[in-house]
Amino acid sequence: MGVNSETLYLKIETNTIVTDRHVKLSDIAKMECANPAIVRQLKQKKVYTFQDAIDEKKKKNQMEVFSVLKIIELIHEEYPNVDVSNEGESDFIVEYIPNPKKPKWMNAVKTILLCIVIFFGSAFTIMAFNNDVGVTDVFSKFYLQVMGIRSTGVTQLEISYCIGLGIGILIFFNHVGRKKITHDPTPIQVEMRKYETDLDTTFIDNAGRKGHNIDVN
Repeated sequence: MGVNSETLYLKIETNTIVTDRHVKLSDIAKMECANPAIVRQLKQKKVYTFQDAIDEKKKKNQMEVFSVLKIIELIHEEYPNVDVSNEGESDFIVEYIPNPKKPKWMNAVKTILLCIVIFFGSAFTIMAFNNDVGVTDVFSKFYLQVMGIRSTGVTQLEISYCIGLGIGILIFFNHVGRKKITHDPTPIQVEMRKYETDLDTTFIDNAGRKGHNIDVN
């Protein structure tokens, strides 16, 4: 379109969530160019359309894997003389979620069930560990050596151990309710990011091997 020596910088994240089945370039990509008119027009460029379920209740999440080469091909359809510099991923996932908002009661039920599972699972793990290493016997012998009398089973050692265990868990997970103790990411956040990265990588690799990714011909 008469554009010479223009460079378009393109950045797309590994996983992008959209709520409209008609996906435009502005929904998945960040773009920068010295010519703002190019960016304005490309933002409206249609990239893909997810299938629409006839029944509203049967709408499910859909995922597609794209190659950035396909996006560059679509850009060159509009501006064949523009040089595209990819600053993001070479392969990425677009996830379509038709119903992003779930009822509050459903989220509350899930949260309660998750808390129950975590509470009893953690309690069982701690008790199994203490029995395995013989913490009760260690405390009894230590109490006998220091105090000169046998332990009744509930002494200052056990109480201090329980309090210290709770404080240690709070400090380790860097969370008290909704507030963080420090600005560092919590161990759960770190593990969740690793899990998401591994999940995205596996999904992209599987789609590439099966030939289900959307790429140039």
